[in-house]
Amino acid sequence: MQQHHVLNPGAPVPCDRLRLLKFTYLGFDGQTHDDAEMVVMDAVADHALAAFVALRAKRFPIASVKLMDHFEGDDDAATAHNNTSSFNVRRVAGPPAGGGSISLHAYGVAIDLNPLQNPYITYTNRPHPEEGARDGVRPSRRISIDPPAATDYVRRTPLRPGMAEEVVALFAAHGFAEWGGRWKNPIDYQHFQVGRALAYRLARLPAAQARALFERSIAGR
Repeated sequence: MQQHHVLNPGAPVPCDRLRLLKFTYLGFDGQTHDDAEMVVMDAVADHALAAFVALRAKRFPIASVKLMDHFEGDDDAATAHNNTSSFNVRRVAGPPAGGGSISLHAYGVAIDLNPLQNPYITYTNRPHPEEGARDGVRPSRRISIDPPAATDYVRRTPLRPGMAEEVVALFAAHGFAEWGGRWKNPIDYQHFQVGRALAYRLARLPAAQARALFERSIAGR
């Protein structure tokens, strides 16, 4: 992972706290694929795997599940490939939510699901070219969509195959209770994570204690 720019300097979780998941999934072609690989933190591994087993059971389609090594740690390349992934040591993408803080993907406790069907959207205000010099003008909004090919999925109704809204409760039941589709700006429809405070605690604890804490966090919901 170091050679492929995934396990980078400043990683908050050491290699011995990471687990490689392998599972089968239903593709958009209606066929079962057995080539899925995903790295997550050990404390959440059992529930992450169970979530994807449940997705297959409910015939929820997934386009691709490859390690970020295949994309040299490049998040833009992964989303362009419509790749579902987790571990990648990087900063939070884009303002205003980012602010340079380290992403929970660096902890292996966040999952991005079908980025094409569930894009990352940011809005910025800009004055209209003909009105920018006037006081009191309400600025127009500029939208940025990642991946750019996901334009058709900015509109979230009606639900279509692979859209995250169908499985928000499923991921929450397995401890990934925070969904980026509920955020205001940016809106990150592909993104599921554990709470940041919980992620920090899981990373600090020994593996067995971290797993026990994660189980308690789910049972207490």
